[in-house]
Amino acid sequence: MATFQIITFGCQMNVNDSDWLGQVLLAHGHQKAALSEAQCIFLNTCSVREKPEQKVRSSIQQLLSERKNNPPDFVAVLGCVAQQLGEDFFALSPHLRLVAGPDALPRIPTLVDELLAEPRLKISLLDFTHSYEEREEGLALPVGPAAYVNIMQGCDNFCTYCIVPFTRGRQKSRAFSAIVAECRRKIALGASEITLLGQNVNAYGCDKHAQAARAKGEVFPSFAELLREIAQLPGLKRLRYTSPHPKDMREEDLMAFGSLSTLCPQLHLPLQSGSSRVLARMGRGYNRQEYSELVSRLRQIRPDLALTTDLIVGFPGETEEDLAETLSLMEECQFLSSFSFCYSDRPGTRATNFFDKIPKELQHARLLRVQTLQDELQKHLLKQRVGTSTLVLLESQSRRWTRPGYAWQGRDPYGTLVHVAFDQEAPRTGELVLAQITEAGSHCLFARRETANDRNDV
Repeated sequence: MATFQIITFGCQMNVNDSDWLGQVLLAHGHQKAALSEAQCIFLNTCSVREKPEQKVRSSIQQLLSERKNNPPDFVAVLGCVAQQLGEDFFALSPHLRLVAGPDALPRIPTLVDELLAEPRLKISLLDFTHSYEEREEGLALPVGPAAYVNIMQGCDNFCTYCIVPFTRGRQKSRAFSAIVAECRRKIALGASEITLLGQNVNAYGCDKHAQAARAKGEVFPSFAELLREIAQLPGLKRLRYTSPHPKDMREEDLMAFGSLSTLCPQLHLPLQSGSSRVLARMGRGYNRQEYSELVSRLRQIRPDLALTTDLIVGFPGETEEDLAETLSLMEECQFLSSFSFCYSDRPGTRATNFFDKIPKELQHARLLRVQTLQDELQKHLLKQRVGTSTLVLLESQSRRWTRPGYAWQGRDPYGTLVHVAFDQEAPRTGELVLAQITEAGSHCLFARRETANDRNDV
């Protein structure tokens, strides 16, 4: 038995992977401990942008410095940065003794005893698997009201700026039966809402492994069929997914927003740029007009659909005209929020060799313009909702409520954080409550629980 701690960087997939690793380590008899005392320390890393990669290096150095008089038995670097830099990490410290890419995650729990028994042992696991490798079940601990389930891993698109195909490998769809089984399990453990995860989630079932399995008679539904199966699971109140690729959105995927009552009216649809010229250089597979038409079609099917997106600013060769096209498409699409960041070279990607890089100062100035517009859009959209009612899935007591009274926080169907005031009635985690929105913040909403009298007055 050993003590452990996990540090997570990056996306929801990494968060979900770390949660799984922690549960399995507990099931193996290990115990969680403070970072200052843990024998085994795991860093689950992200390399989509340059800063997280730098943060991993500095975090390791800081950690080992703080533990100089009480060093851990070993430090492990997992995930995308591990796949990217590989055994170079071993040079940082003799305590760094495990480097493993994303495909090796299922094997990590069984290696802990080996690393503890052999103080000089160093292990690197950097090979990609040909199919999605299932993981053992962790300890059956209660889960929160909102849970995540992986349905695929990797990506076949090779956008010119993106390192994901090099760090997570080619696309691999997970077996349909395993996905449904995990969804059922998480619902039984307390989840009311499930978000399906994947690098290119709506390309589920389109990879070579899935096609070969389907040819042998294995059930591999389309993405829309998968949504329908999961949406009708007993006990599931809400269903979401992230992130889809615009070029892979089929008509049946769009129609799901009109036919599945469980599917939330919220979609994260990465744009990256509003300029067709830049999109072509990025290798995105769609242009400005096609993206705009896709959004129009989605809102024909679900008029109240809340859209969020990703934006890269300062891509090589981006002009002021290109930026203006991004800003205008943001206004046209009325994004509720966006993750926007400056372009940075990622090793192995084609854009690294583009000669017309944008100076950092200009990148940051343009990013400020994008983020300023996004703040204005979000404030406007949230303000429009004051006075309306919404269903909030309660997650925890509110951490931002500064007014007198008792409040909880949770998400509404559109993915917005809502702080709900209560009188004397004590709510429960996972409860769905009807709330009337009383105030809009910059990035959230404030509300009060509706009473029977309120509903009679409507």
